[in-house]
Amino acid sequence: MLVPQDAAGRTDIDNLFDVPADHRRVQDYSRDGVLRSIEQSLERLGLDRIDIALVHDPDAHEREALEGAFPALSELRDQGVITSFGAGMNQSAMLARFVRETDADVMMVAGRWTLLDQSAADDLLPLAHEHDVTVLAAAVFNSGILATDAPAQDALFDYGPAELPVVERARSIARIARRHGSSLPELAAQYPLTHPAVAAVVIGGASAEQVSRNSGLVARPVAAEVWDELREHGLISRERHPVR
Repeated sequence: MLVPQDAAGRTDIDNLFDVPADHRRVQDYSRDGVLRSIEQSLERLGLDRIDIALVHDPDAHEREALEGAFPALSELRDQGVITSFGAGMNQSAMLARFVRETDADVMMVAGRWTLLDQSAADDLLPLAHEHDVTVLAAAVFNSGILATDAPAQDALFDYGPAELPVVERARSIARIARRHGSSLPELAAQYPLTHPAVAAVVIGGASAEQVSRNSGLVARPVAAEVWDELREHGLISRERHPVR
């Protein structure tokens, strides 16, 4: 929820937004907080309904989200104010619990179902598939290391410097991709889609050129042989998922 405040000439760069700091963010996962937040969002968007509403990073507010935010969003869905709801997080364990304990429609998992981190396959993905909950895979480049075909020594992984074994693993995947006529970014964008619970990958862009480039990463399907070779080398999970 956004609360107006005096910017006093400051920008909101501490929160990664280079705009005047004329609003402060308030984390309120209560029922009333969610209702106010959705109302404000509709007003700012100039819309009368929202397609998807996600509870953002409730890591330290799990109980409040379960008892306040999710029931409120369920009511709004019943009223037609939103079409679907869920949560978006950088972890999969709590998202799995939300799948079990709420009637949410969709979960966004960031960085935990990628070429370099497949931990969501241990909890969230099988549960989501069983409960018919849609999964959106975000942060598929793991902060940048998978965004280029030649990962640099100083590449970023999960918001910090990548350790050497991680860089070498990414380079090994890139070599196999090139041998099959694909690129590392193409594999990064398409690998999450190999699980039937995942409906889409979410990739940001800082420019029109990046948006165009990123949208093209799924235009040319990666050959099944690529995934097979990655499994053989232990670079991705050996589990073969059901056909989508």
